[in-house]
Amino acid sequence: MRRDKHFVTLGETNDSAAASPSSSSAIQRRWRDPVPTTLLWVLIPLLLAGLGVSVFVLAVVHNALLFVGIIVLSVLVVAFLVWNLIATRSNRGLYIFLDRAPDSDLRTATDGQIVKITGVASCGDISLVSSYEKVARCVYTSTLLYTCTGWTSMLSYFSDRYIRWELAHLERQAADFYITDAKSGTRVLVKAGNNSKMVPLIEESVLVSTRDNNREISLTLKKWLDERYLSVDSHLLRLEEGHVKEGRGITAMGMLSKKNGTVAIVPPSEPFSTGCFRQYFLLPIEIDALLLKSSDENGFMPGRVGP
Repeated sequence: MRRDKHFVTLGETNDSAAASPSSSSAIQRRWRDPVPTTLLWVLIPLLLAGLGVSVFVLAVVHNALLFVGIIVLSVLVVAFLVWNLIATRSNRGLYIFLDRAPDSDLRTATDGQIVKITGVASCGDISLVSSYEKVARCVYTSTLLYTCTGWTSMLSYFSDRYIRWELAHLERQAADFYITDAKSGTRVLVKAGNNSKMVPLIEESVLVSTRDNNREISLTLKKWLDERYLSVDSHLLRLEEGHVKEGRGITAMGMLSKKNGTVAIVPPSEPFSTGCFRQYFLLPIEIDALLLKSSDENGFMPGRVGP
């Protein structure tokens, strides 16, 4: 069965991918920011107004206590908001939430309940093949190509983490699959395909990294780029790929469905909240999608860097 993907050209990004109608998944950002934009529009003017009042008091009364207090409060509030925005972009809150949530007992869980299960993944009617390494029998795959332009001769002296990489091409696929629940032994269908809403917490590993002292592109990479009509002349490249292969451990969280004798986990009908994590200074996040995460170190391929 044919599996189409959404491809993007250099300079464009796309955070969704689709396979055939029976196996594709709308894999994208499916949660609300913990810091609403309206709150920022209200809070920033208030802080500026407080700063203005404190400056006036300092000039008239020559009392710096209020001025210092407003400055300290402003710094703390801004740091708190920035911390939450960064944590949201890196999925930190979702990782903490999923790791801390206990595994559900499917024998007592009711239909429509939000559950979390951990077990071994197995393919359903359709299995996936990773785009670059061609790893077969996968339930989820992702491939990301990053590029960097500019003073490449100078960038070669810096580590990859200090280079500003731009996402140039993205492929993500997911299909319906099964999890054998480790707690109850039940074989559960996870509805990750058919354009289901899903947030994958699956890490990608670096497979290719070209630098000025290693700019030669292998025939495998050249063929992969040509098949996607991607031109990467004078670019530094970094290609990452991740997958969950059949037989690997995986954790899934979503809404339990018990219908017609089938036990399944589907995207929730209503958003659910992660709650606050006060010890990490994290605000709640509302999620309206499945959560998937590798539950063992082999859930994604070990890193290998080379052309």
